[in-house]
Order: sequence, then structure tokens, then C-alpha cells
Amino acid sequence: MQCLRALTLNIWHREAPWELRRDLIRKGISELAPDFIGLQEVLELQMGGTRQSQADQLTEGTAYKHVFGCAQEMGPGLEFGNALLSKHPIVTSETIRLPGEESGETRSVLYARLDTPFGEVPVFVTHLNWKLHHGAVRIRQVQRLVELVNERAPIGEGFPAIVMGDFNAEPESDEIRWLRGHATLEGQSVFFADAWVHGGNGTPGFTFDRRNPYAARSHEPPRRLDYIFVRGPDSHFIGEPLRTKIVFDSPEGGVWASDHFGLFSEISAAISAVP
Repeated sequence: MQCLRALTLNIWHREAPWELRRDLIRKGISELAPDFIGLQEVLELQMGGTRQSQADQLTEGTAYKHVFGCAQEMGPGLEFGNALLSKHPIVTSETIRLPGEESGETRSVLYARLDTPFGEVPVFVTHLNWKLHHGAVRIRQVQRLVELVNERAPIGEGFPAIVMGDFNAEPESDEIRWLRGHATLEGQSVFFADAWVHGGNGTPGFTFDRRNPYAARSHEPPRRLDYIFVRGPDSHFIGEPLRTKIVFDSPEGGVWASDHFGLFSEISAAISAVP
């Protein structure tokens, strides 16, 4: 079966024992062998004309290439944002600011096209506002995100767009229901296949869970916040999420990879992949 393997993970910047968490993430990436990875809460530091990123640390000694997209400047030379790691050549990349700066947070989407054996694949990585009462902001952010997908990867032109990241919204929220085709916003409707719904095991699929002590610090209930969406599948079922699982959801030696769990999905990439 021919498929592309996608992974998304909020790496929780440098909180807790980063060096131990880093090694755990590197181990998981090696075992899962995804084709591409969307990371959120990545730090990148520019000093003396050179750049050092947490993505560098995760890809060192591997075949993965990466690009970084800034969402917020944390201080002189220090940026916070999203990264895309890929085994395949990154043809182009772009970072676009999302609305909502007046909320006190700045967010962005990282867009890239990957040169895969199945043609160029458009991938979008994002991280939306986190506060529980910012649903209205997240709605504006997903509306802009969909505009960008429509502009850069129109329906019917090549491989269906893949959108992934930490949306900080539950499946029942207006912003996620709209993306999944269960609601309309301002008279508009869209459809993105939710990889967990299509390929998961039927459980709630929590990716932020209080059984993880790093997540328990927030005193928030367990929720599904992290997603892989595919704009499609197309008429040949290319872009169909086939199998999806929660990953990085158990500790090693008392260390968890992040305060979020990751999400891994196998996405059909050729007509022969239809079951």
C-alpha cells in the first residue's frame, strides 16, 4: 500500500527536562519514520549571523530537512513558532501571520510544498490561540487558514492539501466543526477529513491529558487539541487517512516527550492504496 506518513507534535519549547525529552522525541521519530513532521512551540535563536533551532537538534544526523516559521518574537534574536521536517525535498516555504494579534497572542501558519514520489504535496502547519475563551479568535484564524489553502492548493489541482498542528480547540467547537463540514460560518462551508475520525480507533483521542503530569499542571480537562486534516480525499481516494494513532503518549524513565501527545497518520498517496 502506497502512503505518506504524517506526524504532528507540540514539543512544548524548552520546558521541563528538554534534553531528555529531545532524545525521547528523536527516538520516536526514528521508530515511526514519518515522511514529514509538523512541530509547534519550536524555538529558534539567531546569534552572530547563524541560526540555531530546536528543529536542528531533532534532525541532527538524520535525513530530515526542515524549515521554520516564526509566530512570535520572544526577545533579541529569539523566535517562537512552527517547523516542518521532511524526508523529501522542500521545494518552497512561506510563513503567513494569522489574525488575532489584538488578543495578546501572535500566531502564524507555515506553508511548504514537498517533492515526494507522488508529486508535490502542499503541507500547512499551524498553532492557534490557546486560551479557552478565545474561540472567536480561533474562528477567524481557521477562516484565514482555509483562505490560504484555497489560494495555494486549490481543490482538484494536485495532491490534496494536508493541514496539521495544535488547534487548541475540541472537536465540538465551532472552529473544528466548521473544518469538518459540520457547521457553516458566515454562509460558507468547507470539508477537511479529520484523520482521527477516518483512521483512529474510535476513542476520544485525547492529545492533552491530565494523566501526563506535564499537562496536569494546567488544571484543564483532557481534550483532543491536535489534528491532521486532509483537504479531500479526491475522486481516486488519494489523500484518505487510512490509519491514525496517538503517539508519544507514555513516559520512559518518568520522562514524557511533551505536555501534548503526538498524532501520526498514514495517508493514501496513490490509486493502488484504495483498500
